[in-house]
Amino acid sequence: MATLSVPHDIVSEILRRLGVKDLLRFKCISKAWCSLIDDPDFAKLHLSHSLKTGTNLSLVPRGLDGGLLSVELDSLKRARRLKHPLESYGDKFADLLGSCNGLLALMSRRDEISLWNPSTRKSRTFPAAAVEISRGRPRRGFVVYGFGYDPISDDYKLLQMAQYYFSNDDSIKSEVKVYSSSSNCWRRIQDFNFYLKYKLVHGVYANNALHFVVSRMRRSEPLVAAFDLGTEEFCLLELPDCLGTGFSLNVRAMGGCISLTVYYYLGVHVWDVHDTEIWVMKEYGVRESWTKLISVKQSEFIWGFNYVLPLAFSNNADKVLMYVDKNKFMWSGNVGRESRNYLINKEAEKEREMAWKLGKRRC
Repeated sequence: MATLSVPHDIVSEILRRLGVKDLLRFKCISKAWCSLIDDPDFAKLHLSHSLKTGTNLSLVPRGLDGGLLSVELDSLKRARRLKHPLESYGDKFADLLGSCNGLLALMSRRDEISLWNPSTRKSRTFPAAAVEISRGRPRRGFVVYGFGYDPISDDYKLLQMAQYYFSNDDSIKSEVKVYSSSSNCWRRIQDFNFYLKYKLVHGVYANNALHFVVSRMRRSEPLVAAFDLGTEEFCLLELPDCLGTGFSLNVRAMGGCISLTVYYYLGVHVWDVHDTEIWVMKEYGVRESWTKLISVKQSEFIWGFNYVLPLAFSNNADKVLMYVDKNKFMWSGNVGRESRNYLINKEAEKEREMAWKLGKRRC
């Protein structure tokens, strides 16, 4: 019986709509299918389709034991443990330096870095770059990273920024190095002339650049700096021109665009947050394209929140999933208008609210 021959283009169109697990199984069907699925061009088509349709999206939170989990965004109920390649070094904990196109950049406590694809389980492990700042005796310092993809050179890059404070808080030294996946080596580039505001927050990848919250002076107003992965140069990103006063910033990536979270606070304590705004830059680099998505206010139901962090859009982009304060997740609906907030773990929040009210009465 004659077999039906399906054109190569049609096979490619069908396969790129499948999940990664199915593709890995279908590599065994024939040499032609295996060659097609392993083709880098097919991988780019499959990735592009997944990003457009919002399929195969997952969150990677940290478990109670310090390990990494994968949680499907559509349900937030199905989670699986990720056994990353750095566990072979005897350390379950791994710092997530960044993610891009399904790849994770991880770092162990022994300063070993791994670029890992959880779907294919392929990885590359290499040591972090040595910090060469040695002159003087710094009071304190820290190192942050950023991971992203440069489509011009077709290269994945990892940014390492070391910053040290000396006797005067306004006196710093910085050192910037870039790891290239194509050359598999580190190299030193221009220094960074701004103050990093957060020592535990790595760069956020969006629009072919890595973004950090910075300031010109140690205690001056917050700004957003962008590191272009193509030119390997830093620049400042213009903020919305209608922000108020007394706020701090957080930068995220939402739907492929850069997102800004603005925390307004009262009094002298920066953790007394009473209002949070989430902005998205619809056209990258254009200040006028900043659009306010949501304004979340402190309420009697969501009492005493000090920290709100947007994570992702829903599949139809009408809601935003947010991390609220201590291990709570919330969908905020009516994007672009007055927000309606839905706590996912409502029972836990009610118990916490009652405990807080009882404690307040006893005082």
